[in-house]
Amino acid sequence: MATLLYRLGRAAFRWRWFVTLLWVAVLGAVGFAATKAPAAPDDGFTMPGIESQRAFDLLEQRFPGTAADGASARIVFVAPSGEKVTATDNRAAIEKLVTEAADGSQVASAVDPFTARAVSEDATTAYSTVTFEVKADDLTGAAKTQLERAIDTARSAGLTVEVGGDALATQPAAGGSAEAIGIAIAAVVLLITFGSLAAAGLPLLTAILGVGISMSAILALGSALGLSETTGTLATMLGLACGIDYALFVVSRYREEREKGHAPREAAGLAAGTAGSAVVFAGLTVVIALAGLSVVGIPMLTKMGLAAAGAVLLAVLICLTLVPAVLGFWPDAVLSRRERKGKAKRAGGENGGSRWARLVVRRPIPVLLLGVVGLGAMALPTLDLQLGMPGDEAKSTTTTERRAYDDLAQGFGPGFNGPLTIVVDAKKADDAKSAVATVSKEIAATDGVVSVSPARFNSAGDTAVFSATPATSPTDEKTEQLVQTIRDERAGIESGTAGASFEVTGTTALNIDVAQKVQNALIPYLALVVGLAVVLLLLVFRSLLVPLKAALGFLLSVLAALGAVVAVFQQGHLASLLGVDQTGPIMSLMPIFLVGIVFGLAMDYEVFLVSRMREAYVHGDGPDAAIVSGFRHSARVVVAAALIMMAVFSGFIGAGASMIKMIGFGLAIAVLFDAFVVRMAIVPAVLALLGNKAWYLPSWLDRILPRMDVEGEALTHRVPAPVPDTPGRLTPVP
Repeated sequence: MATLLYRLGRAAFRWRWFVTLLWVAVLGAVGFAATKAPAAPDDGFTMPGIESQRAFDLLEQRFPGTAADGASARIVFVAPSGEKVTATDNRAAIEKLVTEAADGSQVASAVDPFTARAVSEDATTAYSTVTFEVKADDLTGAAKTQLERAIDTARSAGLTVEVGGDALATQPAAGGSAEAIGIAIAAVVLLITFGSLAAAGLPLLTAILGVGISMSAILALGSALGLSETTGTLATMLGLACGIDYALFVVSRYREEREKGHAPREAAGLAAGTAGSAVVFAGLTVVIALAGLSVVGIPMLTKMGLAAAGAVLLAVLICLTLVPAVLGFWPDAVLSRRERKGKAKRAGGENGGSRWARLVVRRPIPVLLLGVVGLGAMALPTLDLQLGMPGDEAKSTTTTERRAYDDLAQGFGPGFNGPLTIVVDAKKADDAKSAVATVSKEIAATDGVVSVSPARFNSAGDTAVFSATPATSPTDEKTEQLVQTIRDERAGIESGTAGASFEVTGTTALNIDVAQKVQNALIPYLALVVGLAVVLLLLVFRSLLVPLKAALGFLLSVLAALGAVVAVFQQGHLASLLGVDQTGPIMSLMPIFLVGIVFGLAMDYEVFLVSRMREAYVHGDGPDAAIVSGFRHSARVVVAAALIMMAVFSGFIGAGASMIKMIGFGLAIAVLFDAFVVRMAIVPAVLALLGNKAWYLPSWLDRILPRMDVEGEALTHRVPAPVPDTPGRLTPVP
């Protein structure tokens, strides 16, 4: 591996014009294809294998055209204090709004609350639902403006009017400024790390090129593969972060080889053969984690994972070819000013990384205990984890969607915002209407159900649908128990219908089912990615204990990160500092995202840090000396890489949506725990305690495993030693 990549690095350095123009041509080709490709269809969110999805599919089949996903606006009216919405003036204002809304372009229907019995018992609150013929993204400005104008007219009449639904909702951006902030912080970190504008700019340049190619490819192939811009969100985030990190490690190793006295082309080859080998295996661990998302069984998540895996593979290819090529154009520009003047310190001197490593080696037990106990304490809130899908109740009270949610809960009860949809299949029943009436009566009598709506039959008269309103809010644990109770009592209810069956769906039931499916998939997913990564790390480090230690350390850091997310977003600790207005359940996909993304990044740090220790050990250093050597050469760049990752992820904490805040905070805190506690403290402490045993591999297994030579042992026999008295010299480009 090392020899192959060494040759590739030298070739890219020599044929720099060809390599650079090739990548520019690739960017131009996929960019042109992206502009000509048709837009990808929006498949929506589907979850095969759960009851709520089966019920929804049955609705689409038996009620054709009624399950369309057009935009909607739920307009909530609250009468002034001491008045009722049924008062003459208030009623006239509401009916005027409904009439004006119904006349709007792209409007399918606007429901009058007085004819639809959408008025609260105390007559202080009413609501009207306006549905559109197109999705929210396809609404024209004129359609929105007419509805907003009608709402303003009702407000001027003295009514409090709030709007829920997706028609007029503002979608907080997940990227844009957040990505720009992350890139800016990354540039500062790189500049401080390298002390050179060129060295800081090179990783940014190559990473941005990789993200450009990845996103263009996603758009170009979107129609054929069902990919969309949303699918590329994860690809953009990880492509940018991994692209910067991988180039950072290669450039750092190049500078180190130049400091030893190697010529530029030789240094580029050695950097590709050593740091490049670590990049390959680090990238493979990320790809394993992302591709493994397909085991969850959510099509959207599978597409996001595979697209992001492709972006990471592209980042690896660019790192191994384009980075050496660009170094060929300006071989001395990436060196610091002291190195260009030949005044740099010789490689092997003491630095902050080696001093920290010596401290850990001298006191491994206290460091290990402090790290494990600290992360264990942070992980404790995970025991209280409640999964769900936060809705309007998690938005800021400054938004009209949140105020509409609160007004409906106050006027109609907390369960009104999350009714359960009951779909009755009476195709095989002797008397469809009687069967539906029996189901409706039994569900209405269930504890926790406050009301059921009249059943609505399809044109064939063999299927009916009605709503059951719970007594508790959509995210309340009692609502989840109610759904389970109804399903548990299904057999008894259906026995009295003579052939009819029913299923429970709706947004609330869907969120409950999604949370359960994700929870069931978490352990198999962990077993898959951790198992494959342990095998991969076994090949890299040729050790039994190092891969196991890496996997256990990751589990500790990801549980601590998940505990921090629960503490802030579910329990409310320090929530105000992050601008979290309402606590609630943790987003169902959060644990999977956290495990998948952080696992890949954690293995990055493990490979880059421990591979330098392994390299020193293979070249004759003792166990403790190898730990110190590894930290001397790689601690600084690992810290820089972690800070860059944290900067990219932390930018999303400032987003308006609670879910985006949650993802940004969770990923940033996970990188903090894994890089600075696990990799920088627990890993060297464990290796110091194990000593030579850390690198033990049974002889029979040693003979079976192929030799990857990630540490570049073969290169020591192939590459002549540099001239010892010319560190940091400037050498003409061959």
